[in-house]
Amino acid sequence: MPVQKGDFVRAIRAKLEGSLEAAASDRRFPPYIFETKGEILDAKGDYMLVQFGHVPTPNMWLRADQLEKFE
Repeated sequence: MPVQKGDFVRAIRAKLEGSLEAAASDRRFPPYIFETKGEILDAKGDYMLVQFGHVPTPNMWLRADQLEKFE
């Protein structure tokens, strides 16, 4: 089932590393995007705006296929 606005997710390392998004920014992704729960705040096409954690971290736009539901 695809992820959607309001879902709790985490990033999938294998799909994010080597992606176009990785090539366009710093390739050293913070570990919290793979280990902690993030909430999808908005969706535009294939991209989801994700807010990770309860500490002040920047929200990130990631492709839906780079995310998995956090159980």
